[in-house]
Amino acid sequence: MSLWVLFTLAAAAMQTVRFMLQKQLKGVGLSTGGATFARFVFAAPVALILSALALWATDTRLPVPGAAFWGFVALGALGQIVATFLTVALFSLRNFAVGIAFTKTETVQVALFSAAILGERVGPLGWVAIAIGFAGVLLLSRGPEAGARLFGRAALYGVLAGGLFGLSAIGYRGATLALMPLPFFLRALLALAAATVMQSLVMSAWLAWREPGEVGRVVARWRRTALVGLTGLAGSLGWFAAFALQNAAYVRALGQVEIVFTLLASALVFRERLALREGTGIALVVVSVVVIVLSFG
Repeated sequence: MSLWVLFTLAAAAMQTVRFMLQKQLKGVGLSTGGATFARFVFAAPVALILSALALWATDTRLPVPGAAFWGFVALGALGQIVATFLTVALFSLRNFAVGIAFTKTETVQVALFSAAILGERVGPLGWVAIAIGFAGVLLLSRGPEAGARLFGRAALYGVLAGGLFGLSAIGYRGATLALMPLPFFLRALLALAAATVMQSLVMSAWLAWREPGEVGRVVARWRRTALVGLTGLAGSLGWFAAFALQNAAYVRALGQVEIVFTLLASALVFRERLALREGTGIALVVVSVVVIVLSFG
């Protein structure tokens, strides 16, 4: 099995754990912004330390990245923040399920962005896998409420969020490529450190402006929030390592297995039963994953 496949599967599994932990932060008095900030602020210093250790262990001088690297980092970091806020905004809308379904267009959009921005095209078998996985994810998304409009503000938010998540993946892929010819794992670490530091600074400024005192509440609850940051860092490192090795479109398509992990965790941990529709969706996502893996076999 290809190394990028293992990194992607590990990242998806770790992200599921992080989401479960992050969901619990609402119960300790943190806002959505605070819970999001926790993901970055504790990850940034650890990423910097790991990067320094990796440079020392490989006897590599700290590179001086060019404008392209920082441009790609900003695209990835800021795109991810705005996409996360748009996704959260969907939950305040009556027909948020429609919007959530539209966020799943990320896999299609990232394939198009990858070709347009990085010149990395997806082959016919890759498009087949993306289509199968997309159909499975739509089945796994809760259907719209009775009377909910298919097109409207929720759909707009969803498409924008999916596009920004896609651009974020392209940004991170581009950032790792800009550090060539360093070893792939070192490129992943350095790009991750740059992105998390940038996100921490941006989120700190945002919270200080919009939610005074929230940064202090995140720090004060470090026993709970730090674990979110560390699990988020582990998941992000898996994504960055995969992006350093493979076309972002294939990585994100394979990463759809995350929703399968989430549903399985829901069934096993919270004893929630899966409906036939959800079982069918899981089967389609698994088929998509198998097609992607076999295409690189």
